[in-house]
Amino acid sequence: MKFRAHDTFFIRKGWLSKGMKYVQKKPDVFVAKDENPMDVLGIGANMVKALRYWLQAVGLTEEPSSGKRVQTFTSLGNSVFTNDRYIEELGTLYLLHYRLSSNKDEATAWYFFFNEFNMTEFSRDDFVEFLQRRIRMEEGEVSVAIRSLNDDFSCIINTYLPRYKSNPNRIAPESNIDCPFGELGLIDTLSKEKKTYRKAIPLANSIDPWIALAVIVDQAKGAKEISLNELLTAPCNIGKTFNLDAISMLDVLYQVERIGKIKINRTAGLDVIHILEDLTFQDCVDAYYTGINKQ
Repeated sequence: MKFRAHDTFFIRKGWLSKGMKYVQKKPDVFVAKDENPMDVLGIGANMVKALRYWLQAVGLTEEPSSGKRVQTFTSLGNSVFTNDRYIEELGTLYLLHYRLSSNKDEATAWYFFFNEFNMTEFSRDDFVEFLQRRIRMEEGEVSVAIRSLNDDFSCIINTYLPRYKSNPNRIAPESNIDCPFGELGLIDTLSKEKKTYRKAIPLANSIDPWIALAVIVDQAKGAKEISLNELLTAPCNIGKTFNLDAISMLDVLYQVERIGKIKINRTAGLDVIHILEDLTFQDCVDAYYTGINKQ
């Protein structure tokens, strides 16, 4: 479990692109002795630490657990850097969101928020109390400072809720302080006065079928038949990852079925999908980028 590794800095627009640019040029950019990372990246010391963390948490880069802590691109990182290095495609944001929200080890609060915290309308106290219970269940005691849990909640809100929505009189819509993940529409404000929020269901047609299929096959782990209930309720699957309800999930699945990669079977009470080809997560990512490049 890891909490508050972002040092309270959520992902700003342009950060991930900048990070990939310099990792590609200089894999030891975050630990180099010959150049100050703050000078190279043009951000403060704490922001450098946060960016180093975020690149790994969203699955773009990885570092060895021992030896020199240089960063290298993951397979997903290579695909994004080659095809969408400025992270302008909604599909890229969904892929990075999936990697982040399923990263229990490095982004524990994100994992719990999307996969196990079932309240659709909530306050900070609701989520922090839930986190304390889950930590106690897994570790036997609450060993994490409540300030860290509060900061993780604030960071989650700032990650997915554009600041012009939460502070419309103070933040211009074009401000680059927003996190690009706000474009996914996964969290909305319920009451500004009470500081309550709600999980929001994105439009089904905003989720490219190849992106949905990437998550499905990644979670299937080789299985060819998956129940609709598992897709909807299992941690890290498309229902939890994308805040889908049963109706919106079916809309997404019908789009995947139309590209000929799954078959939905709802006869005789089966309610399953059949994956029709041997595909990996990376196969689906490659197919997504091939499709948008053709467009």
